[in-house]
Amino acid sequence: MAKTPPTQPFFALEGIDGSGKTTQLQHLEAHLINLGYKVHSTCEPTKNTIGKMIRDIFAGKIIADQHVIAALFCADRLDHIYNETDGLLEQLKTHAIISDRYYLSSLAYHGAHVDMQWVFESNRPAMNVLRPTAHIYIEMDPKVSMERIAISRQETELYENLENLIAVRDAYEKGISLLPHEETVIRINGNQSEEDVKRDIIKAVDNILDKNH
Repeated sequence: MAKTPPTQPFFALEGIDGSGKTTQLQHLEAHLINLGYKVHSTCEPTKNTIGKMIRDIFAGKIIADQHVIAALFCADRLDHIYNETDGLLEQLKTHAIISDRYYLSSLAYHGAHVDMQWVFESNRPAMNVLRPTAHIYIEMDPKVSMERIAISRQETELYENLENLIAVRDAYEKGISLLPHEETVIRINGNQSEEDVKRDIIKAVDNILDKNH
């Protein structure tokens, strides 16, 4: 199926756990609203049925193989795209979109545990239908990430340990190298202060918006 060009900008925020994506999403949302956009902010896994199952796996309520987890993310992502109520294709008709994670996260998090090419092919249906205007990748030292997680959270989830975050950081690089050349990946230094990360993201986004108008 051919890729559907979005009528509004679509930014996917990426990075290992603890990289500050959720906070930066809020900053970027406020910035886009200030520019006059209607904004739909979202996340993966979603809050829909499949997404809730994934969250139960992360919380240890359900045990699942890594291949199963990767496949569930693919299914959740397709529902994220096609859902008639709040799906990305529907929202992009009238709203700019910011998503906390998209298919680059699958390449990183699942490609760290199962064959990367298998993960890539599993996500091809989503890639062929809807690619973001840009992937905004907040690069973070895994040790700094774990320090931030320890401060901000009482409990950790499935992937939140130093060994895994190092593997995921490395898998991000491999996943980025597999993306088609027409995809845009913006690298942001996440080891900076929150305000400096915000400044760099907004500057990069403004440059893209200026080019597209």
